Amino acid sequence: MPPGEFGQAIMKAIVHDVATEVRNRLNAVRHPVSGEFPTVVVSGDSLESLSFRVEGTPEVLALVRERFGQEDLALMDLREASPKASPRAFLSYAWEDRELAKRLATALMAKGIDTWWAEWSMRSGDSLRQKIDQGLANCTHFLVLLTPTSIEKPWVNQEMDAGLIRKLEENARFIAIRSELPASRLPPLLKGMLAPALDDFDNDVDQIIADIHELSRKPALGPLPAAASAPATGYSAAASAVARIFVDKSEHAVFGDPQLTFDDIARAVDLTKDDVKDALHELSTFFTISFDRALPKNELFATFDGYFKEWTPSTDALSLAADLVNDPHFPENPPEIAERYGWTTRRLNSAIAYLANRELVMESQGLGTHPWGTAWIQKTDATRRFVKSRSSAANSS
Repeated sequence: MPPGEFGQAIMKAIVHDVATEVRNRLNAVRHPVSGEFPTVVVSGDSLESLSFRVEGTPEVLALVRERFGQEDLALMDLREASPKASPRAFLSYAWEDRELAKRLATALMAKGIDTWWAEWSMRSGDSLRQKIDQGLANCTHFLVLLTPTSIEKPWVNQEMDAGLIRKLEENARFIAIRSELPASRLPPLLKGMLAPALDDFDNDVDQIIADIHELSRKPALGPLPAAASAPATGYSAAASAVARIFVDKSEHAVFGDPQLTFDDIARAVDLTKDDVKDALHELSTFFTISFDRALPKNELFATFDGYFKEWTPSTDALSLAADLVNDPHFPENPPEIAERYGWTTRRLNSAIAYLANRELVMESQGLGTHPWGTAWIQKTDATRRFVKSRSSAANSS
């Protein structure tokens, strides 16, 4: 081996040993109540450039600050990753309307609204009253499907009474949904509320879903300049705008996709070339710079897709990790996983990069995998701990 390559090999081994030692110490940090531990992304190929991005809830990051000295903390970028709870809906309906109710409940579940519906929330031997009480107690939104049949049902009216009490206690929103029922037939207490009708099922359900997720009905404002319109990502507006260009232009979220010159980037974000250089310096852990050209690493997409895409890689990664842990027959190769989820290559590659870069799964890197970022992934003990940790954090919040 030539002397230069021998020195590089020694440096690589030293960096790997230091990174492993710090990662192991960080993985030993665990919140005593939630059981959560931090996840770690290591960047840098020399001791001078070595850095650690540490992600976790505020409580876990506080433990990291307590247990590590200033010298170690100087190498760390601590970032909050608090779980966001999904809306929980209780759907009240009459037995005669169960097919329409099932269609509605299925549409809600498909859009991230955890829905209590008797047909799949009840099992043989369950107490009907207890299960309904649990569903009502835990819901953030009480939905009642009102039809000419259900509005006359005593049981539906009793559940509406409970739902209105939840509303009065400010524990849940009350939404009456009409099907083939004129607003004039609503009970007096409901006539002062907006009660959407299912005249055009798909469009009307989409609006109900938007209301539950608190999405605004206002028309979108006109676009601001790219740098001025960047969201709060923890980086400067210029750096966020540069990251967005690569997120928007990438087809598969893999290394070097796309490759852009400094001039290309400057024109796209309306910044000077010097501003672009400064932004790329700020984002140096996410890029490889070759002469006057920037090549993104896959961690750029794992970190920034959640700000600029309709998916969030950390959330997708948790779902993927949970299925790897819980389903012994879950596929390990990306094409089958993407088909099962109905995800694009672009979206799945970001989720896998999130897991792989934090060493939460085992992956196979090699030639000939394009457009996939890896040939296969497998669960490890770290996968199980990640799922358990994040689930515990979500349940305790």
